[in-house]
Amino acid sequence: MANTRQDKDAEASIALRKRMGDNLLRVGRDRDESAFADFYNYYAGRVKSFLMGKGMTEEISDELMQEIMLIVWRRAESYDPAKAAASTWLFTIARNRRIDFLRGNSRIEVELEDEMLDVDVDESDTQAGFVDAQQASERLHRALERLPQEQRQVMHLSYFRGQSHGDIAEWLDLPIGTVKSRIRLAMQAVRSSLKDEDIAAAPPDSSDRPLTD
Repeated sequence: MANTRQDKDAEASIALRKRMGDNLLRVGRDRDESAFADFYNYYAGRVKSFLMGKGMTEEISDELMQEIMLIVWRRAESYDPAKAAASTWLFTIARNRRIDFLRGNSRIEVELEDEMLDVDVDESDTQAGFVDAQQASERLHRALERLPQEQRQVMHLSYFRGQSHGDIAEWLDLPIGTVKSRIRLAMQAVRSSLKDEDIAAAPPDSSDRPLTD
């Protein structure tokens, strides 16, 4: 019974993947509005949830989602099913648009989006998964916000913008050893903060409860 259910789920996933890929091909070839509507209805909420899971506000996530779907409409002819699934192609666009937004609309001092928790998103992802990712991102935000400004700055440049230690040192006019030290201290502080949150959230041990008559 379990295998039968798994087989049916696998078949449904394959069928959905093909349908979404076919939708992109029809949009790119024929500007098929019904195909785009089907693609939009399935993915719009998932793209928005993906962006919110990366720490963006609902308003910004909704705005970027609309822009991303417009890009899909304009660039669907570039989609090649032999190279990538529709979801991979779409979320690559979403990630790139998010990076472009951060570069043009953020300050290093306050931008705390999480690239370390980056995950692949496909048709099988559930809303619960997005909620978990958002909660993890919020925990990381809180940990990063507790860092001294100089540590938060190098963390952003290194992990969120992908700059090398040498590039960061040149950008901030600092010795490379100072950059490495700040990143190391920041990572230690983040791990400690997340560990403290886990301990605080854990249910009390029954052995610690006072005995009653």
